[in-house]
Amino acid sequence: MKEQFKKFLNEEQDPKAIEKITSKLNDLLMRGEEVGYIAVQKKPAITVFPDSIVLTNKRIIICKPKNLGLSMDFTDYAWDDIASTFVKENILGSEFSFGTKTDLAVSIDYIPKIQARKIYTYAKEQLDLLKNPASTAAPIQEIVEEAEPEIEDEIEEVETEEVTSFAEILPAAPVVTETYEPLPTQPAGERKLSDLTKEELFDKLQNYKKLLDNGLIMQGEYDAYKKEILSYM
Repeated sequence: MKEQFKKFLNEEQDPKAIEKITSKLNDLLMRGEEVGYIAVQKKPAITVFPDSIVLTNKRIIICKPKNLGLSMDFTDYAWDDIASTFVKENILGSEFSFGTKTDLAVSIDYIPKIQARKIYTYAKEQLDLLKNPASTAAPIQEIVEEAEPEIEDEIEEVETEEVTSFAEILPAAPVVTETYEPLPTQPAGERKLSDLTKEELFDKLQNYKKLLDNGLIMQGEYDAYKKEILSYM
């Protein structure tokens, strides 16, 4: 069993958490699906049953232990449904977030920074493959005519560059506290939505979702805010 998950222990992932995840993933993986990376949550206090995120060549899988670790909830999102990914580096770990084409925002916090960078890079590679399928096209066949009626196929391999740049990763920022932004009765001096970056728009959308979950705004108000924010993303 150790050999199956040993390759995922490159960045100090919790071996017990990795072993539990991989033992259950064998029954979940589809034909042709391969695990690319596993990141494990590491909170400042001792976390007996941490959440994890698994990235495969077909989807993102969020793993959340329950029943004192005896069982686990899996939620998956196909790469075709992913619209964007973000990494925010805080003092204590990083937060990895992604948005879906159905306006769903998902995040998992307290991911060690190096693990967060790895899953961010892997996610960008998968999304780039969807946008540029020509980069993974089958080898090109060249037909060579000779004196005798014979055809030879020459295989030209298409090389792909490995993405190693972390230029798009957000700079380190202080720990974000649980504060809510005021409802948009735009006070004087507040920045317009059109002036905000995609990351700031994503944070604003998450704040409105928290207000909705706490019953501070109605569903109709949240839908109106979401529609306006998404128009600038």
